[in-house]
Amino acid sequence: MRQVLKMSLKKYIFLIILLSGTFGYSQNSGLIVLPTTVVNGDTIPHIRLPEAEIFGYKIFKNKREEYRYDRLVKNVRIVYPYAKLAGEMLREYEQILAAIPSESEKRKIMKDLEDDLHKEYDDELKKLTITQGKILIKLIDRQTGDSSYDLVKEFRGAFRAFFYQTFARIFGLNLKMKYDPEGEDKSIETIVRMIEKGVI
Repeated sequence: MRQVLKMSLKKYIFLIILLSGTFGYSQNSGLIVLPTTVVNGDTIPHIRLPEAEIFGYKIFKNKREEYRYDRLVKNVRIVYPYAKLAGEMLREYEQILAAIPSESEKRKIMKDLEDDLHKEYDDELKKLTITQGKILIKLIDRQTGDSSYDLVKEFRGAFRAFFYQTFARIFGLNLKMKYDPEGEDKSIETIVRMIEKGVI
C-alpha cells in the first residue's frame, strides 16, 4: 500500500511540476518553460528549433579545381564586407533622400557622400584585383537588388554612370553585371551564406 502511495505521490509531484512549468515561470527557479502539445493523451514539449543550413562537403576533381575554389573563398571574404556596407548605406541614404524635396540638395548630399567614400575607401579598393572587382560588383547587386551601374545612375546621374561604366570596361569589368545565385554565381552564394552563418 505504501509503495502504491509513493508511486501516486511521484506522479502527483511530476504533474505539479509539469503544470507549473506550463502556466508560470520563476526567474530564480532556473527552470526553462516550454510550450506543450497533447498527443494521444500524452503531454509533449513542443520546441521550435531555429533553421539550420547544412553545407555539403565539396569534392574536387583535382588539385587545380581545389586551388581555384580556395582562391574564390579568399576573394569573396575580402570583398563581401564592402558589398554589405554598400547595402547598409543604400538603405540609410534612401531614407535620407526620400525626406528631402529639393533635387539640388539631394545632389549635394550624394556628392558629399561620394567624396567621403573616396577618402575612406579609395586606398583599400585600389588594392583589389580585377577578379575581386568583378565579385564585388556582383555582390553589390546581391545586397542592394540593383547593379552598380543602376545605383550610380540613380544617385549620381546617367552621365556619371556612363563614365564609370566606360572606365570599368577598360579593366574588363561591367557595372551592369547581375548576380545569379542559382546559376553562374552559385559557388559565390554558398560561400557568402557560409560567411553569414560563421562557418568560414
